[in-house]
Formats: sequence, C-alpha cells, structure tokens
Amino acid sequence: MTVLNRLKCLNSLHLKLLAMALMLCDHMWATVIPGAAWMTSIGRLAFPIFAFQIAEGFARTHHFKGYLGRIFLFALISEIPFNLMYGGNVIYPFHQNVLFTFCLALLMLRLTRAGAEKGGLWRYLTLGVACWLGYVLGQLSMVDYGGLGVLTVLLFWVCRELPFGWLAELAGLWIINGVLMGGMQFPISLGGLEFSFPQQGLAVLALLPIWMYNGRRGPGGRGFQYFCYAFYPVHILILAVLWIYIL
Repeated sequence: MTVLNRLKCLNSLHLKLLAMALMLCDHMWATVIPGAAWMTSIGRLAFPIFAFQIAEGFARTHHFKGYLGRIFLFALISEIPFNLMYGGNVIYPFHQNVLFTFCLALLMLRLTRAGAEKGGLWRYLTLGVACWLGYVLGQLSMVDYGGLGVLTVLLFWVCRELPFGWLAELAGLWIINGVLMGGMQFPISLGGLEFSFPQQGLAVLALLPIWMYNGRRGPGGRGFQYFCYAFYPVHILILAVLWIYIL
C-alpha cells in the first residue's frame, strides 16, 4: 500500500458528517453566536465538500429522477426555515437555500453527460452551455452561492476525468472562492508588506478531506441518508427560532 492510498481513509459517511458539522458552525455564527468569526471561517469548507458529494452522487446513482426528486423535495421543505434564518420572515424571495443550488447543478450535470455520451464536439459544447446556463440560472434565481455554486459542482464533475484533476480542483476552487466570490478580507502583515487574504478562500482547504476520500459509501443505509437530508431544514429551523424568538 502506497502512502497515497493510506491517506485515502475517509468514506462518504465521514465527508457527510464533517460537512454537516462545518455547516452547523457557520449557521450558528449567522444566528446565535455572531461574535465567533472562527465559526464562519471553518464553515467555508462545508459547501465544497457537499458540492463534491453531489457530483459523486450523480456519478453513482442509477435513478437520476429519484435523486433529483429527493433533493428538490427537501429544498421545498427547507425554504421556510431558510427564509426565517436569513430574512427573519416566512417569505424572503431574495435568497434561496442551497438545495436549490444543487438541483440546478444536477440538471446541468445531466446536460453535460448527455453531450459526453454523444462524443466529439458535443462533449465540449454541452459543457460550455451547462456552465453558462447554470451560472445564469443560479444568479437569476438567487440560490445560495449563486451561479458560482453551480459551477463548483460542475468543476468537481469535470475534474473526475482529468489526469491531474487535483490540480484543476485546486486552481478552480481558488478562482471561484478566492477571486470571484469576494467577501470579508483578513489583513496580513508580513515582512513590512501589507496584504489581505479572502475569508472565502479558506474553502480550498476542503480539498484536503476530499482528496482523502476512498470512494466507499461507508456504513448507514437509507435511514441515515434521509437523516442527512432532514438535518438541513431541522437545524436551520431550530437556530432560526432561537435567534428570532428567544435570544
């Protein structure tokens, strides 16, 4: 066994639990513990891990409509809790939850795969259309992470088949998060030089556990799968109620 193989010690269950914990930290910062900036900093790692798992799930599922349908169902269930957390109201049309982001991404992955199955120029044409359409729809529908969130899922899908996919993931994730997303900046002074580092750029650290993924599902059946889906709206609803009505 090589050193590289020894490092691949995380299965899908491990990645899900890690991403859920990181997401919880980020959402706790957004609601009940706003002063703990470190919580939203480590929370930057959650979305890339989830995006990677969506790309993996698409690659492995034999029932695309069922996979998409489950995510869409929980996107609908999650919208009111999400609205309460981000807008303080049951209706908040200016920001949709991340499961809608993943629904858009899955539709674009389906388009990309259809082009790849035709081969030739269709492979590249449909990929380009999927990237453009996914970005535009993500921006117009105001889903979480916008069009760049959709592109993140497509990035992981494309990199699966590249010889040096890990390098493309690193470059792509940095461009999306460190350059394009913007957001809070950390001021840094080094050797008399003053510069800043984007907080969102911490998302590239999510590649460390992703690269340790061994391709296995891990323990836990359909019940755990639905627990993961339900965790999203349930924890958001609890935090929103605490934030609005108690704290």
